Amino acid sequence: MSISFGSQDYMNYCQRAADLIAQQKDYITELDAVTGDGDHWANLNMGFQKLVENKEELSKLPLSEMFKKIGMLMMSGIGGSSGVLYGSGYISAAKAVGDQQNIDVKMLSTILMAMLEGICKRGNSGPGMKTMIDTLDAAAYELKAAVEEGVSDKEALTRMEKAAERGMESTKEMEAVRGRAYYQADKGVGHLDPGAVTMYYQLKVLSECMLEKC
Repeated sequence: MSISFGSQDYMNYCQRAADLIAQQKDYITELDAVTGDGDHWANLNMGFQKLVENKEELSKLPLSEMFKKIGMLMMSGIGGSSGVLYGSGYISAAKAVGDQQNIDVKMLSTILMAMLEGICKRGNSGPGMKTMIDTLDAAAYELKAAVEEGVSDKEALTRMEKAAERGMESTKEMEAVRGRAYYQADKGVGHLDPGAVTMYYQLKVLSECMLEKC
């Protein structure tokens, strides 16, 4: 029996992701002060709090409309380039979902691949550039492989979360190709990318929420 994960479940996930991001304020801000502009946490937290404020309305929308609305809220709520990238990712996901009303593991794979494509296209970037893409790319491709192998939902989601963690960790030894860290002498080498870390938080919580339905 496949996982049943609808709009209300997704918004409950958003609430939990928002809570985790809020809790990690000091760590992310400190990390971003070393590698970026120091405002990543504030911007992302603002975007997620906007989702929480609209949780009730969003929970009642069909999945595609919900993703589209999330994208628009994130685009307006998150400052800097992150808002545009997150918005593009969610709007791409909205198109991929179509008229589906349930997110099972196979649909989650489709959603993550669409988000990845939307973010990469909008940011004119890809994996290996020390960004959130490194986390998302690793997770999306691992989940795709797990689905194609026909493993259990539990194994697929666990593999996705572990891959996301590996993707995040890989940014530590990367040289930045984007952002303020690019202009530093060490190009941020030796530090995790804050965007990769917060993307990991989201995928970790999403995996946990869906595993609870297994």
